[in-house]
Amino acid sequence: MRALFLVTVLLCLSNVAQAASLRTMTTLHGPTVYLRDLFDDAGRNADVRLGSGPEPGGRIIVQSAQLDAIARQFSVAWQSVSTSDRAVLEWPGRPLRRDEAIGAVRSAITAAGAPDDWDIELPNFSPPIVPFDTTPQPTVSQLDYDRKSGRFTAVLSLTGEGMNPINTRINGQVEAMVEVPVAATRLLPETVLRPDDVRMSRVRATLVANDTPRSVDQVIGMELRHAAAANQPLKAADLARPPLVRRGAIVQVQLAVGGLSVTGQAVAVEAGAAGDRIHVQNLSSHAVLTAQVIGAGTVRVTPDAQPVFPAGPGRLAGRIAAQ
Repeated sequence: MRALFLVTVLLCLSNVAQAASLRTMTTLHGPTVYLRDLFDDAGRNADVRLGSGPEPGGRIIVQSAQLDAIARQFSVAWQSVSTSDRAVLEWPGRPLRRDEAIGAVRSAITAAGAPDDWDIELPNFSPPIVPFDTTPQPTVSQLDYDRKSGRFTAVLSLTGEGMNPINTRINGQVEAMVEVPVAATRLLPETVLRPDDVRMSRVRATLVANDTPRSVDQVIGMELRHAAAANQPLKAADLARPPLVRRGAIVQVQLAVGGLSVTGQAVAVEAGAAGDRIHVQNLSSHAVLTAQVIGAGTVRVTPDAQPVFPAGPGRLAGRIAAQ
């Protein structure tokens, strides 16, 4: 009975001495570690600054021996009961968004005389980690911008409430942009472009040739000579007026002499749009004539057109088609 009483007294004394409790996991909200971040009920020294904590997005671990030393130094009623006792301090962080960095760079480069329409490339951008619950204020200093090449280097500085300043060196490229028609989706050869096939888009000026169309009106109704990839600028060299006559098609041939008008049929040796001069071959005589496309499947031969008779059936037409 006496032994039980002594154990009870010892437990009570232990509880009095162990008034503080260890905080095994603490989320920090700034760069500084205070005594209260390690212990609950730390006493009159709870607001004492112990030192710098981890960087945003990092953590530090305080082991039992160090915890005991801190508790003794600041008269905290706590003592480790095991070498496995420890406290983990974390400061949540996030990578700086690219658009936050670009916004600051844009302001600096605009002031330095950038083109009217441009975008910024940061090819090797390694975003610094900033506090999760802080809105950093990025600014750019030491800007070195070459207008001719578009290349630049600068120092990106980040400041904000409850965070230490962060300075990081960045480099990138200013890309002049132009707005041109692009394929809305992948388009096949011989597609006659409709409004749904194209859209206007900002693209790098370096990807645009001098004769690239600059408006949708310039490409609607045109036919593609080659396939066009989605979101790629439509090149003038790849566009043609849609043919009214297809190669190998039967066409109506008109010939007007004085007041006499004669019509017949021929095979188109070449394709042609309105106004184009193409070769056609008479179905019966195989004579090849030069004619002008005047409508869908219709050509007109002038009275002075000289027919050419091939040495063998279809030979001349084959030669012309191969040219």
